[in-house]
Amino acid sequence: MPIIVNLDIMMARRKISLGDLAEKIDITPANLSILKTGKAKAIRFSTLEAICHVLDCQPGDILEYKPDE
Repeated sequence: MPIIVNLDIMMARRKISLGDLAEKIDITPANLSILKTGKAKAIRFSTLEAICHVLDCQPGDILEYKPDE
């Protein structure tokens, strides 16, 4: 898939665990893990907004487009 999820990188930069982030954005750790590993097929804008608010970043810091070769 040409959309790369860099959530783990931003979480490491902000020194926040998956459990802590999940609690702060009111999502289950299991669902956040699916997003973090790039297995999610979609993300709600409200979830993306909450992640960006907590991590103090932009959506482009989390999502990246790389076309297939």
